[in-house]
Amino acid sequence: MPYYRRVGEVPPKRHTQFRQPDGSLFAEELMGQEGFSSDSSLLYHKHRPTAILSATAVTPFATTRAPNLPLQPRHLQTHKLSFSSSSDAVLGRQHLLANDDVRMSYALATTPSPLYRNAIGDECLYVESGTLLVESVFGALVLDPGDYVIIPTSVIHRLVPVDGPVRLLTIEASGHIGPPKRYLSKHGQFLEHSPYCERDLRGPSEPLITEGSEVPVLVQHRRGWTEHVYVNHPFDVAGWDGCVYPWAFSIHDFEPITGRLHQPPPVHQTFEGPNFVICSFVPRKVDYHPLAIPVPYNHHNVDSDEVLFYTGGNYEARRGSGIVQGSISLHPSGFTHGPQPGAVERAIGAEAFDELAVMVDTFRPLDLCEPALAVEDTAYAWTWARTV
Repeated sequence: MPYYRRVGEVPPKRHTQFRQPDGSLFAEELMGQEGFSSDSSLLYHKHRPTAILSATAVTPFATTRAPNLPLQPRHLQTHKLSFSSSSDAVLGRQHLLANDDVRMSYALATTPSPLYRNAIGDECLYVESGTLLVESVFGALVLDPGDYVIIPTSVIHRLVPVDGPVRLLTIEASGHIGPPKRYLSKHGQFLEHSPYCERDLRGPSEPLITEGSEVPVLVQHRRGWTEHVYVNHPFDVAGWDGCVYPWAFSIHDFEPITGRLHQPPPVHQTFEGPNFVICSFVPRKVDYHPLAIPVPYNHHNVDSDEVLFYTGGNYEARRGSGIVQGSISLHPSGFTHGPQPGAVERAIGAEAFDELAVMVDTFRPLDLCEPALAVEDTAYAWTWARTV
């Protein structure tokens, strides 16, 4: 996270005595990135965060991946995925697309998740519908439709639906996710040309204390999954400060960048991760050159696969393709894609587009996971061959 935050009580100096009301010392924990050489936070626990009673290897689900063969564009219909009546936002994820850098999944959560820690990389969650409570050792965040949340690597947390089911896209990275470096000064402040800034971001505002003993926590790590049972509930942090913590940002606060002629996708970039970027397409005024064509030109990103999650509004360039709310399209490297037949002429003269979508561009090919194949619209690849 690009700026410092302080919540609860912390001592005047780090790594010094900080005592609880009964005179015992708080247990200080440094959560840091890149081996003490990058961002970090200091947390002050009522109990030892190292005290576990057991460690058990578990296999919560199996993930299978298959290459995109034959190479072709794909349309995945997430609202046709099958979920149990007690699905949660961690163990209930349906994995759709993945490579060694990133995995994209979809969840329909109706029950709270287990306590969970992803020790592989950061996660970016996007709420399509419903209200989600993110509880963590840093505190709580409430997410509404259109909210992203970045959960840093190894943060213990759980995801709790509020007042009904929650639909969300999950993006699991092999490293850290953050704002694009070109949006930030050398000291980490958002620059004037950034489409959002610190005022748009939300972090936990108060400690979250939960009592409990013999508390299980699921850990996803690079060699599989393990369940740790902690002596005390890990939500026992009386205060913390630093630059590593879960933070939320609403897609509705992304300020679109427009021009006289059609602007390329980098103007929509919102976050970056290892070998991938995340972009936000939001309602906006469109190109105002007198001869402008507002929809995208046919394009072939030779170094990346393009994924679009359609999450609201009317996506003019895709009319006639079968794309609807909740659709995910995959346009792989090696395939030229663009507007559907008739979209170019229809768009001429338009002054604004009312569309909402999340895009993920990866710089290594994406494989298809088994649930994706079960909800694929197999006619999608041939929709550009139709006559108007």
